Amino acid sequence: MRSNLNRFSVAPMLDLTDKHCRYFHRILTKETLLYTEMVTTGAILLGKGDYLAFNDIEKPVSLQLGGSDPDALAKCAKLAEERGYNEINLNVGCPSDRVQNGMFGACLMGNAQLVAKCIEKMREKVNIPVTVKTRIGIDDQDSYPFLCQFIETVMPYTDTFIIHARKAWLSGLSPKENREVPPLDYQRVYQLKRDYPNLTIAINGGIKTVAEIKDHLLHVDGVMVGREAYQNPLLLTEIDQQIFHVDNPIIDAFTAIKTLYPYIEDQLTKGAQLNHIMRHTLSLFNGQKGAKQWRRYLSENAHKKGAGIEVVDKALTFLNQ
Repeated sequence: MRSNLNRFSVAPMLDLTDKHCRYFHRILTKETLLYTEMVTTGAILLGKGDYLAFNDIEKPVSLQLGGSDPDALAKCAKLAEERGYNEINLNVGCPSDRVQNGMFGACLMGNAQLVAKCIEKMREKVNIPVTVKTRIGIDDQDSYPFLCQFIETVMPYTDTFIIHARKAWLSGLSPKENREVPPLDYQRVYQLKRDYPNLTIAINGGIKTVAEIKDHLLHVDGVMVGREAYQNPLLLTEIDQQIFHVDNPIIDAFTAIKTLYPYIEDQLTKGAQLNHIMRHTLSLFNGQKGAKQWRRYLSENAHKKGAGIEVVDKALTFLNQ
């Protein structure tokens, strides 16, 4: 029986899915697999900060690694396993220039042998799953046979692929444009699942509703949602019941914020800034009366020196409870 680990997940998003975001999302959904931002091997091995920090409540949580040195990736994977991560994911999908210059991300699609070596080395060091997030192609290498060749080269070392159903242009498009301009091709991902039924295939890209998630799950094993989960976090409150068929209570927006209070207070005592936590909640009340005032008050006050829980209390007064 396949694991439910990848049945539904929130995508790794740079500058968004930090530990505060993941804690907030876990309040909304207990079953969803949450991903870190992409963390480079250099940051983990050479950086001054603790780039592997997370709270146990975030589990199940996957660390997305960026890198192309098999030995460095293996070291980072081992450190992550020791810290308690549930999965390691290799980024073979990010198209930004900064990522390409580091020889990782989507450009690795053009070097499947290196990707295979990276996965092999990590698998030698850890017992948790090691997965790959990739695109359907890069630049002019966007044929279905090219995708299959990539999959066949890597699949001896992992059985799980998360496929962003767009190709990536490695030059000429910004990362934002690469999320929107190349056309989606869900059928190609469906075909991949039909042709490789023993693999776990999850689909990503442009998915916005529970109905769409359910439709995709008729064809593939899992669905990953990124921007919509961040911009419309109440979507996550439906996932446990609708997608995992677990009878967890559906939490409302006010209760979600109140549940976050102990975490906010704890993080503030540890030196966190209120705006760094609350920025992930700004769109929680979208569509409700007072949502604009909620966003404005937090945006104007949460960054101030000494801002505490009283700022959140005041922001909530603008909403109809």
